[in-house]
Amino acid sequence: MTSGGPDDTPTEDTGEPKSLLEFPCAYPLKVMGAAGDEFQTKAFEIVRRHVPDLNESTVETRTSQGGRYVSYTFRLNATSRSQLDRLYSDLNQCKLVKAVL
Repeated sequence: MTSGGPDDTPTEDTGEPKSLLEFPCAYPLKVMGAAGDEFQTKAFEIVRRHVPDLNESTVETRTSQGGRYVSYTFRLNATSRSQLDRLYSDLNQCKLVKAVL
């Protein structure tokens, strides 16, 4: 499984990962998996768990040329680095998710 995520370069003073993002911010998140209702339901459920104010009308759906795979690009209002970290973690743990970018 491929995963992207916020930059995790450690800071010198705290040892905690720093972020190149300033929160809150607009954040595009692409989730890919096998086409079908099960993947769609699970992907939206996971994203909604972390982004309760998700505007589903802004989600872009693309199906692969052969129709076997689909990607959803969620345009989120990210509020913190920890929110994104938890979201990426949950998506990467889901067996239906093939990649997260």
